[in-house]
Amino acid sequence: MAATTLALPPARYEYGGDEFVFVEIDQAMSLEANFKAMTITGALRERRLDGVLDICPSNASYLIRVDPERLHPAELVDQLRSLEASATELTADQVLSTRVVDVPVLYDDPWTRETLLRFRDRHQDPGATDLEYAARLNGFDGVPQLVEALSGAPYIVTMLGFVPGLPFCYQMVPRDRQIEVPKYIRPRTDTPERAFGYGGAFAVVYPVRGAGGYQLFGMAPAPVFDLSQTLPDFAESIVFPKAGDIVRYRAIDQAEFDQVRREVEAKTFRYRIREFEFRPGDFLADPDAVNNELLEVLYR
Repeated sequence: MAATTLALPPARYEYGGDEFVFVEIDQAMSLEANFKAMTITGALRERRLDGVLDICPSNASYLIRVDPERLHPAELVDQLRSLEASATELTADQVLSTRVVDVPVLYDDPWTRETLLRFRDRHQDPGATDLEYAARLNGFDGVPQLVEALSGAPYIVTMLGFVPGLPFCYQMVPRDRQIEVPKYIRPRTDTPERAFGYGGAFAVVYPVRGAGGYQLFGMAPAPVFDLSQTLPDFAESIVFPKAGDIVRYRAIDQAEFDQVRREVEAKTFRYRIREFEFRPGDFLADPDAVNNELLEVLYR
């Protein structure tokens, strides 16, 4: 495969006090910008530079924490610029080692529906549910067609944030097929734990109950955050998602939702996970073909 050139502007480098370097890949979110951030931060981890304390990739940027007594921030920027130059083109041998994960979601569930109906005074369309509003806004004939699109193609976890364990996920489809919705006019003061929400072009699963402004589309039966670490998938971390994970928000019915909840309560639930060598260049050349491969790997 020929190299894929990323048509992005030069990155912007800024210092945050003595300990942080912030790098903006692009002002607009795109899969190309996120792939470039992932490629650079992955290569930086492999270099194991003495003095690099933390590497935090984001949607279209990344943040590095550095010990200035061991590595001067200006020297770090020189290293990052060289990595940026090498990530301008994506070749067939550039690989992101990642996980492909099945995340079941009960769309149009009774819990998020009850919540969203309590906050219609804060919504753009008080006479519609969030799913009905999003379907109309994105040109779908109805909610079933929207749910089919939401669950049909996988998403990449571009970053974690807002609260611990919340994965920001960007659907891996061409820009003209991206689903987009605005956040509420005013945030809700309540959002159920494990609610599946959508804001801008990002899908999330709320790890804990609390405030929120994303449109509410459904409920995940399995957690993404487990402070007690009693579930097997949380043995190494209280947070399950990782930046670079590829997830499929699969539509399920009430019976499967209840079954997964029983497994969670019995501490036996395991996510379906498959390791995958993801090549961003291949994806940008033929997104649908790579998405089909991802789903085949996940469910075979």
